[in-house]
Amino acid sequence: MTAAPGLLGIRGLLASWALAAAAFGGFSLLLPVVPWAIAQAGGSDTLAGSVTTVFMATTVLTQLAMPKLMRARGHRQLLIAGCLLLGLPSLGLLASTAPPVVLGISAVRGIGFGMITVAAAALVAELAPARQLGRATGTLGIAIAASQMIGLPLGLFLAERFSTAPVFVLGALVPTLGLVAAARLPRVRPAAGAAHGRPPLLALLLPTVAIGAGAIAYGGLTSLLQIAAVGLPVPIALATLSASTLVGRFGAGSLADRIGAGRLLPIGLALAAIAMVPFALVADDRAGAAVLIGAAACFGLGFGIVQNEALLVAFRRAGSSHIGSASAAWNIGFDAGAGIGSLLLGALATAAGYPAAFAIAAVLVPVLPLLARLAGPSDPKPRPIESNP
Repeated sequence: MTAAPGLLGIRGLLASWALAAAAFGGFSLLLPVVPWAIAQAGGSDTLAGSVTTVFMATTVLTQLAMPKLMRARGHRQLLIAGCLLLGLPSLGLLASTAPPVVLGISAVRGIGFGMITVAAAALVAELAPARQLGRATGTLGIAIAASQMIGLPLGLFLAERFSTAPVFVLGALVPTLGLVAAARLPRVRPAAGAAHGRPPLLALLLPTVAIGAGAIAYGGLTSLLQIAAVGLPVPIALATLSASTLVGRFGAGSLADRIGAGRLLPIGLALAAIAMVPFALVADDRAGAAVLIGAAACFGLGFGIVQNEALLVAFRRAGSSHIGSASAAWNIGFDAGAGIGSLLLGALATAAGYPAAFAIAAVLVPVLPLLARLAGPSDPKPRPIESNP
């Protein structure tokens, strides 16, 4: 897919997409390899799992502080710092994979990742005109997902075929290459009034919970499907899920520029929820490979729609004065939801089985956003997002 006509001519957009792709590429290279390296060195499953937990904990804590940091330092400085903090510490893993070293490096890298996730999305919202924001955020999603589709299998292939050393080097090099893109980013001034007033937290409840609900199911699937569907082509299913997510995210962005943000959000949630039912049937040995692949395509399409629609709704509800808060809320919802999903659905699977865990996820995906809708403002006054030239 290519960007819509006109987007490539907007100063800084291409560089922001490239930087995000480099950062997420480095992140995905190491994501499965560091826990694997600990396990290969004789570490416990608890220690291996704690690496990702520590990484995500510092990511979310950093995301909470990002709106204030962006007002103080600007997007470009934080993206540069994020690339350095995410990439360079990976070289320390060449010297030691002792638990204190690995956990400390994971904590620092999580800080860098938290900076990039929030600042990259916020910068796109600052740069793109409101009439093209859907396609701009959709293209950002494509850049991120494409780099992950390459990084995840490549990291494991290199580690298993050769050693972890080249993965650690690439994990440092790829995010650092994002500095080349950072050099081409414009210095974006905060929107007028951005430093004043409290962010509309209640108005951001719906998009945050919507992306979080989808991420709960996503986190559970990526963590448990390989175990729940033994003997079936799970890698192909996950690849299908990723590919259909790209289609859903960009397609939703393109339509949002024509019909308005948020209109497709219920459809995306419905598709993601419906897809969890055949996953439950597969886990109960009542369906086979064809159903598994079809469910993956349906879930990916729905989750891609939810990703882009929730982000656009967050930007619209926050308005141009609180773009950073909207980006932070969306990213926190995604990362926290994925972590909770892996933990919660794993516990449910242990207690009641994988079919029950996936069935419960099918209920949570639409119900949690509905509750957030009832708890939050029913129809907040739309405030346009204005780009900074």
